[in-house]
Amino acid sequence: MSRLNYHHLYYFYRVAREGNLTRVAQTLHVSQSALSSQIRQLEESMNLQLFDRQGRTLRLTEGGKRVLSYARDIFGKGEELEALLQRGMHAQEQVLRIGVLSTMSRNFIEAFITPLLNKQNVRFSLYTRGFSNLLSGLSKHEFDLALSNINVADLQGIADGEETLWQTQMLARQPVSIVGPPNSKIDTPFPEGYRDRAWVLPAYPSEIRRAFEGYCALWQMEPSVQMETDDMAMLRLLARDSGALAVLPRVVVRDEIQQGRLVEYMTLPNLFESFYAIRIKRQFESPLVTELLATPLETLNE
Repeated sequence: MSRLNYHHLYYFYRVAREGNLTRVAQTLHVSQSALSSQIRQLEESMNLQLFDRQGRTLRLTEGGKRVLSYARDIFGKGEELEALLQRGMHAQEQVLRIGVLSTMSRNFIEAFITPLLNKQNVRFSLYTRGFSNLLSGLSKHEFDLALSNINVADLQGIADGEETLWQTQMLARQPVSIVGPPNSKIDTPFPEGYRDRAWVLPAYPSEIRRAFEGYCALWQMEPSVQMETDDMAMLRLLARDSGALAVLPRVVVRDEIQQGRLVEYMTLPNLFESFYAIRIKRQFESPLVTELLATPLETLNE
């Protein structure tokens, strides 16, 4: 094998990570044919096919996955260093960038960042993203940390070669409740009194929705779904203002319960929502991240 061409390897790394030849070519300001040609030269120099090409679709071969793991170590540390230099290695002010799944409970996010609010010389930024963009931002070192109620380990079809990239820590596990207006609370055991009520539910593919409908099926009850949404912030507003019953973690409507605008009718058995912190492997971890992940989320239980 000839000496490794790191320029060609970098092009492979970007295409393997992005999964789109055209988009990478535009980002790197090279023609698509030139980019494709240099990746083929890398394959020839390695005597190894890196991609299976099916029309416009590129899929990593098993050999390509192994090469990507090395390329990620080589170039990932460079990107980490670049992000560190942009913030200043010896800056007086510590900066933390947190990516947040756009559909998560805002109360949970606030509880997580509470320890930062009174710290001197600390500045943090929150960025809301869809899940795939959240992981992409982490892999590009745009974020130091991401918050999600989806566990990466549970994903199907995770990008080739990324199985060992993510570090996931469960931050909290919240029971799921039925909540509703205080003036019509149901005192009878489920499902009596619940059959004729309107419901606000998380939209599919929510695990909470599936589990709740499974619980209803045990009692031969089909909930009358009036509204559904995949956004917890919206679910909170609908629960507060619609007069319907809602199924969600108590933390989502913590303020409304404290104010008496909503009450908890019952806690659903064996039904929980988990919240996770997601990171990628780094040479140097932010002390702020380490401190946050070691701090109990006491405000969730208030």
